[in-house]
Amino acid sequence: MIQIAKENLIDDMEMRQAYGTELRRLMDNGEPVMALDADLMRAIGLLPYREQYPDNIMDCGIAEMNMAGVAAGLSSEGFIPFTHTFAAFASRRAIDQVFMSGAYAKMNVKVVGSDPGVTAALNGGTHQAFEDIAIMRAVPEMTIVEPSDAAMVSDLIPKIAHQYGMFYIRLQRMKSERIYEPGSEFEIGKAVTIRNGKDITIIASGVEVVEAVRAAELLEKEGVSARVLDMFTIKPIDKEAVIAAAAETGAIVTAENHNIIGGLGSAVTEVLAENFPVPVERVGMRDRFGEVGPQGWLKEAFGLKDTDIAKAAKRTIQRKN
Repeated sequence: MIQIAKENLIDDMEMRQAYGTELRRLMDNGEPVMALDADLMRAIGLLPYREQYPDNIMDCGIAEMNMAGVAAGLSSEGFIPFTHTFAAFASRRAIDQVFMSGAYAKMNVKVVGSDPGVTAALNGGTHQAFEDIAIMRAVPEMTIVEPSDAAMVSDLIPKIAHQYGMFYIRLQRMKSERIYEPGSEFEIGKAVTIRNGKDITIIASGVEVVEAVRAAELLEKEGVSARVLDMFTIKPIDKEAVIAAAAETGAIVTAENHNIIGGLGSAVTEVLAENFPVPVERVGMRDRFGEVGPQGWLKEAFGLKDTDIAKAAKRTIQRKN
């Protein structure tokens, strides 16, 4: 069961804590989970568990391509490897090994890319991955998930571990605003309806989900009824939810912490173009590089705030009318 949080307050638990806790629980239960890291164990919250599980937690050093190959080898021996590095390196740097040694070889590797987009903040444009989803979407049979908060991370990590195949997990490391109550359960490949509405649908992922909720609240004050979908599984996308939203509300806005080229917006518009064309506008990074700055400032600078989504929604409704 999914329970929507009554208020979007800052969560008590960091998303990396939820990730580390769930991997440790799997190890506690004797699951053949291997946690591989590219010299970022402290950053992802695995360091406290290394002494307890020295054979299950491995630092591969700043060698992301090699880490992907090691993970593929472990998978071939029956282990369930989770690799972690920043999203920029998990995608851009290691894609050939992820593709060839992992996906092409039908391995069971879970690739975690942390701090995507604006969540990399002060690390700047070199570390702000706004293209990682586009890269991973093009890999055949790759499942892509982007958890919205710690409660979702806690539920999804064991499910991902128990589902064979290649996964890309796009993960914010720090605390997020709570969307769901702890104990909520999610189905990979199925969108979550956070708010119902009849005039327009906002389809969001990751840190943009809370912005979409706030945008819906702004629109409500102006008499606009907005549906909000959390499309946390970007591939395979929930086609039924997208088509139903188009048929029932007649207009769609997508919101993502990613380039509008190749990400969630592209995935949604592909479904609409082939099945149920309606007016749509994409809110996201508009084909540019990242910059250094705090996350809040970056969201505003790149047009990723609730007000930006609300404006896009009103423009899209005008096109519908």
